Amino acid sequence: MRKNGEQMNNSRPTAVLRGVQVWQGLLDRPAQEKILQDIRAIVVAAPLFSPMTPYGKPMSVQMTSAGRFGWVSDRSGYRYSETHPNGKVWPAIPSSVLNIWEKVSGSDRVPECCLINLYRDAARMGMHQDRDEAEFREPVVSVSLGDEGLFRVGNLTRGGKTESIWLNSGDVVVMGGDARLVYHGIDKTRAGSSSLLNGGGRINLTLRVVT
Repeated sequence: MRKNGEQMNNSRPTAVLRGVQVWQGLLDRPAQEKILQDIRAIVVAAPLFSPMTPYGKPMSVQMTSAGRFGWVSDRSGYRYSETHPNGKVWPAIPSSVLNIWEKVSGSDRVPECCLINLYRDAARMGMHQDRDEAEFREPVVSVSLGDEGLFRVGNLTRGGKTESIWLNSGDVVVMGGDARLVYHGIDKTRAGSSSLLNGGGRINLTLRVVT
């Protein structure tokens, strides 16, 4: 049996884009499979849903959450909520995911939200900032599972030059410090590049301190 942290291979980021740290291959295949098993249990308790933007356009990703808060979007706007759209509280963040935060975040706090996004087919995520949280001194930690995703990093304001990197299954990204509020997004995924998910697709977990 593995002890906490044994499934994590790299102690330092292997790439840095505009201050955004990337740990490539941090999670080996058994660690990814354990997290995926835990995600399946979360989805049973808090089913995936397709959020509506405040502008009346559905997002191309499906999502759910774990932790004290979940991230939701509808005609009322983007926000954190202590309940799923079905009215139930979110399930707890599993230890397999919390271990990643402890490894790479450098934070003394515990994440209050684990946002789970499922990308399939032509799903993408436009350039945006993560700024719905109350404390920007705490980092955002992102975990990639399944098909490769083209991650694009921009600037602290919209526009200007950007840099991109393909994120593979098991890669972990940390946006903190001066890079906490950079614009970023997923332009596309590479279908069939991973065998982790039955039916293909990409899962992204995003860990955040909300309050």
